[in-house]
Amino acid sequence: MASPAKLAHIVFRTGQVPVMTEWYVRVLEGRVTFSNGFIAFLTYDDEHHRIALVGTGASERPGESHTGLHHAAFTYDTLGDLLGTYRRLKADGVHPFWCINHGPTTSMYFADPDGNHIELQIDNFATEAELDRWFRSGAFADNPIGVEFDPDELVRRFESGEPFAELVKQS
Repeated sequence: MASPAKLAHIVFRTGQVPVMTEWYVRVLEGRVTFSNGFIAFLTYDDEHHRIALVGTGASERPGESHTGLHHAAFTYDTLGDLLGTYRRLKADGVHPFWCINHGPTTSMYFADPDGNHIELQIDNFATEAELDRWFRSGAFADNPIGVEFDPDELVRRFESGEPFAELVKQS
């Protein structure tokens, strides 16, 4: 059996392709690889598109009673990258609605203009073995959601030079 090599892209239905395009380009510091007003392909790396927006005229925002995708997550290489993105977006008036240390990840959740939830995160463990030990410790079973945090406080602690292990520790 062969598993996929990677997740290629996510497609969103929307009634506002230009607005959604601008939001995802800004949030992900991406670029448009194709757009014709009906469909837009966006990327932030060497893939031809990571996000596609299809103009279906959809206007009903997703809600908790709807089935389907809960959120899409994007992982940053470093905590500095994640916090730099947070500061850049905050300066642009784009704020997370939820900041939480899930244990495996430190995550910030945002809502796009259509109400889709997007998670920007970092991995809290350097290796799969460290993560596996943490899962087996029972910590996740005891608290599978995580611990909320104040992103401005995390920025302050990061900039003061606090060690990474302390910054991502659930407390």
